[in-house]
Amino acid sequence: MDATLKTPIQMSKKTSLMQLVPVMLCFFAMGFVDLIGTASNYVKDQHHLTESQAGYLPLLVFFWFLIVSVPTGLLMNKIGRKKTVLLSLIVTTLALVIPICGDGLAMFVIGFSLLGIGNAIMQTSLNPLVSNLISDDKLASTLTFGQFVKAIASFLAPIVMTWGYIEAFPTFGLGWRGLFALYAIISFLSIAVLGGTPIVEEKQDKASGIWESVKLLGYPFVFLCFMGIFCHVGIDVGVNTYAPKIIMERLSVPLEEATFATSLYFIFRTGGTFVGSFFLRIMSQKYFFLISVLMMIASMIILLTCHSLGALYTGIALVGFGNSNIFAVVFSQALNNRPKERNEVSGLMIMGLFGGAVFPVIMSYFADFFGGIAAAVAVMTVGVLYLLFFTTRIRKPDATELNNN
Repeated sequence: MDATLKTPIQMSKKTSLMQLVPVMLCFFAMGFVDLIGTASNYVKDQHHLTESQAGYLPLLVFFWFLIVSVPTGLLMNKIGRKKTVLLSLIVTTLALVIPICGDGLAMFVIGFSLLGIGNAIMQTSLNPLVSNLISDDKLASTLTFGQFVKAIASFLAPIVMTWGYIEAFPTFGLGWRGLFALYAIISFLSIAVLGGTPIVEEKQDKASGIWESVKLLGYPFVFLCFMGIFCHVGIDVGVNTYAPKIIMERLSVPLEEATFATSLYFIFRTGGTFVGSFFLRIMSQKYFFLISVLMMIASMIILLTCHSLGALYTGIALVGFGNSNIFAVVFSQALNNRPKERNEVSGLMIMGLFGGAVFPVIMSYFADFFGGIAAAVAVMTVGVLYLLFFTTRIRKPDATELNNN
């Protein structure tokens, strides 16, 4: 078989299928955090929250990326990456069980907060764990394939919520919350499968403290990558949350119908990660990244100006496809730039996911202040323009490694 036609699983002689499948199941569990966008819309309606009050719901999830990520990087140095991933899955399972026990606002506050803590630990530890199985030059394409698996969970969330709300789960008194029960079962399965999988980890990074880790942001390229992750996730959560609201405002349709806009976003984000897992093996990261960002720019223009369903769906599809590979490229750029401090750098990059909390809050205030969802789209556009700037700073993996060896 030609090397350019190999699947993302055929990446390294030191990787076996029995090792990679459990890791990819963990990527699926990582996608559970994206249910917050659709869930926040249901919680908003159920508890009669204002737009700005609902904007704080993603903050409950993504605030913890700011607090937990760097300590998690240090924890990996002590107990290893696999054990840290298992800890994240335990917290995630608990987070999903809590909203099943009741539909009061407090239950969602606690559940969403724990979901953020678990996901912050998982994203910080799972990506470096992949580097134990995959060579550096294939890291970006493998992480993209992991994002493809993660995106499957993401785009299924609004579909299952709507289906459960209308068809299945009312029988059990859960309604759209039935998704939490389904994902809790999968999360528990992930614990069992990964726990029984032997993974030989490389020697742990040198011991360091929180301040030593944060000081890595003093390296200009590391800081640029941090801001790239910040903007990528802000756009991701922004579209996840506001895509239905754009449809509702422009076309006056109910939430249950408009929710398909979120599914459409994740369908194209899923397709984009699958395509990217192949093209990042045969194409320059910089060129592929530029194409992705140009798609997102076109999307922002459409979402700011158009009022027809077809055009709005096109804009949502473009930002889904374009934003799908941003994380993997930026994250791999950061890891390869500081190969001797990957645990610490991983913590910093995942701390950048705090953008998923900041963007929706700013977007909600802009929408309330200017009286329209277009103002919220303008906030996302600023993030897209930063990614266009970041394109000019992307380096070849081998060059970045030489800087630190």
